[in-house]
Amino acid sequence: MPNFQNTLAFAQQLDLDDELRHFRDEFLIPKQDGKEISYFCGNSLGLQSKGIKQSIIQQLDYWEQHAVEGWFDGEQPWLAYHHQIAALLAPIVGAKPIEITCMNNLTINLHLLLVSFYQPKGKKYKILMEGGAFPSDQYAIASQVKLRGYAPDDAIIEVYPRKGEHTLRTADILELIHLHQDELALVLFGGINYYTGQCFDMKAITQAGHQIGAMVGFDLAHAAGNTPLDLHHWGVDFACWCSYKYLNSSPGGISGIFVHEKHFQSDLPRLAGWWGQKLDQRFLMEKDFLPEVGAEGWQVSTSPILMMAAHLAALQVFERAGFAKLNAKSRLLTSYLAFLIKEINTTLREDIFEIISPANPAERGAQLSIICKRNGKAIFDALVKQRFIGDWRSPNVIRVSPVPLYNTFTEVYQFSVALLAIAQNLSSLNA
Repeated sequence: MPNFQNTLAFAQQLDLDDELRHFRDEFLIPKQDGKEISYFCGNSLGLQSKGIKQSIIQQLDYWEQHAVEGWFDGEQPWLAYHHQIAALLAPIVGAKPIEITCMNNLTINLHLLLVSFYQPKGKKYKILMEGGAFPSDQYAIASQVKLRGYAPDDAIIEVYPRKGEHTLRTADILELIHLHQDELALVLFGGINYYTGQCFDMKAITQAGHQIGAMVGFDLAHAAGNTPLDLHHWGVDFACWCSYKYLNSSPGGISGIFVHEKHFQSDLPRLAGWWGQKLDQRFLMEKDFLPEVGAEGWQVSTSPILMMAAHLAALQVFERAGFAKLNAKSRLLTSYLAFLIKEINTTLREDIFEIISPANPAERGAQLSIICKRNGKAIFDALVKQRFIGDWRSPNVIRVSPVPLYNTFTEVYQFSVALLAIAQNLSSLNA
């Protein structure tokens, strides 16, 4: 990391040195009162790239020209449309294209995968997960254990940070896995915690889970497109993610799944649908289900082509930028923001703002979660009025996510200037 400076000139120089800076021009930046906002909410919904509209229009034209034959005819038959997406996703999540497919939405996919990979038997019926996981995951897991006849309070083991700490220690996670080795059927974590921005050691968690004979899976909603992943080589059994956060693929956009190739020939149960049927058998309309080889065998329903068109265009931006370069810029952006937050505290002579995301850039993604020790909601609302869009989480946390594809170092600097001025103003009013 460079020796950061708390000046506009320094931030502008970082932007001039940024070889990815032109990618901002590929995105539609919302405006308020005719002026562009500074958008730091990619952890919730990514911005729209300019190519998405044309990609959707192209498929509307394709539908107009081919109608039902669009599934089979033309330059890009819809029947194999998802293969293009798998090829682009593979380097982002660290998988073989055959281990990936896109389908449904995130929690639906989590349920479908749990049908296969949560197989309680005898004493091994429990699930280990992070405490305070995103509520949808908590609901899904609780409903799954109830369906199998267990009580969630008994069957779900949650790992919480130590008293006085905000993030989990990897050692504590691994210790609990081994402590409950005779009971665990599944270890299921988020790749990145939605609240703190902590990126978990997925490789170590996977190894520990496998050592005690448990399946291991991850919800990568906040990790896909945000932090380096190597699902295949880590040996992860399954994963799923959404595409509308860091992957910028439209509100509620299509989800993705990963199933490790070691499970392709297994007899794991699954909920079947005709889109998971072997392609050369699919249109024979026969009764017996023969799953397609690969993650595609977990598909259920017909592909939503217009959602996939948005996803494809968004992923093509990642391909041009290169994920390694994006990750390097992301770490620099968040490190600069963390430096500026500390500068604010120094100026105020009080630690009003506490970053609860890990200090090590390798242990977090693009998101910094900042505790406001007083006037939190008022500070957040004032930032919004000044066109800085982040994310508020009760009771006192502002989540700020500088995204390397479309955020700049100058925006990060300007955010810190506004944050300082707002905090000073509110302090004087409350004095």
